[in-house]
Amino acid sequence: MRYQLEEEIRNDPLEMRSVFCRTLVDMASENPDIVVLDADLMGAMGTKPFAEAFPEQTVDCGIQEANMIGVAAGLSAVGKIPFAHTFAPFCTRRACDQIFVSGAYAHLNVKIVGSDPGITAALNGGTHMPFEDMGIMRGIPTMTVLEPVDTVMLEDLMRQVAGIYGMHYMRLVRKTTKRIYREGSTFDIGKAVLLKDGTDVTIIASGFCVAEALQAAAVLETQGISARVLNIFTWKPIDTEAITRAAAETGAIVTAENHNVINGLGSAVAETLCKGRPVPMEMVGVQDEFGEVGQVDYLADRFGLTEKYITAAVQKVLARKA
Repeated sequence: MRYQLEEEIRNDPLEMRSVFCRTLVDMASENPDIVVLDADLMGAMGTKPFAEAFPEQTVDCGIQEANMIGVAAGLSAVGKIPFAHTFAPFCTRRACDQIFVSGAYAHLNVKIVGSDPGITAALNGGTHMPFEDMGIMRGIPTMTVLEPVDTVMLEDLMRQVAGIYGMHYMRLVRKTTKRIYREGSTFDIGKAVLLKDGTDVTIIASGFCVAEALQAAAVLETQGISARVLNIFTWKPIDTEAITRAAAETGAIVTAENHNVINGLGSAVAETLCKGRPVPMEMVGVQDEFGEVGQVDYLADRFGLTEKYITAAVQKVLARKA
């Protein structure tokens, strides 16, 4: 793992979907086994250029998500490397049994991509707003579960999962995110990324909440609180060593996720702590609710995912710290 952070948090100049398509094109240029499947969302996901460049490596399955996973499994069974995309609630909730039986149970090699996670579904509303997708996927045996935070991490992880046999689920924003990492950074699947060191508390964040966690750490520093910030982008297998070490060295944990706190990142971290190093812990995330229509900024505040909620959780957990 070799990574550098941007000097300051800023809007990424590239959309994640454009880097997603560009990386697929680059990989398919070198490997004819790369195949892209979609459930009638190639325009929304920006993958039409791939279909134009590689029509024989493209399958638009229409609005038939379960069938798409079955087709992807069949392609895997004959040696292809399928990347199957649709909106995150549809590929996890609607096609769960096909993923479990046709993919994981059969020990195949399917890369499932769910877009617009959590509040980033925005105006598509509650039916399209997945607060449970990562929890569903991490409950499936053999599944690797990932959330790249920006386009730099996305490209590196895509190239890695294409070369690793097995079932992978990756959730990603279609449009722009905050840029955290510099170009050329690389990452180790299953290993946390230390974004900021600290001694009083550790904030463990993923996806949308990473930038908010860094902002919270900056605010806390003005209050004399030293916060460590870890980006855990691999929810399964999770980095138990980094979590246990953070608990031992800082004595308190706050998790921050664009996901239901039930069966999400907070749950995964708590499972690790209860077995290895129990410490006071708070979870910032969606509190067992359905999504709703709104702009991302509104939804982030509505569901308590911003810097001020992370800061408040840190203050709360420090009051409990022995």
